[in-house]
Amino acid sequence: MIYQLGSTLTDAIVLAIISRGDAYGYSISQQVKKVADIKESTLYPVLRRLQQKGYLETYDQPYQGRNRKYYVITEAGKQQYQFYMEEWKKYRMEVEEIMMGGMENEQG
Repeated sequence: MIYQLGSTLTDAIVLAIISRGDAYGYSISQQVKKVADIKESTLYPVLRRLQQKGYLETYDQPYQGRNRKYYVITEAGKQQYQFYMEEWKKYRMEVEEIMMGGMENEQG
């Protein structure tokens, strides 16, 4: 992808992923990588920030002799995710209108 993700869109994507079910850092990073070139070392500060804001909580679960930290979305996180979704829908429509509207006018 050639488009850069800002911190707000990154937060929204992370909350979207975790809203579908509890997840650990590596699995989150693999899903984010589908739309952005993000390193795991970049993701963990995002997860910490979302946790500090009260949008995420964590718990440990044993996995192959070690504890794996899982992230779970809180009620406040669900509300923030819904806010991001509404804003995304508006933004996407406006961008598509500009990008696709110009093409339709040239063709029509």
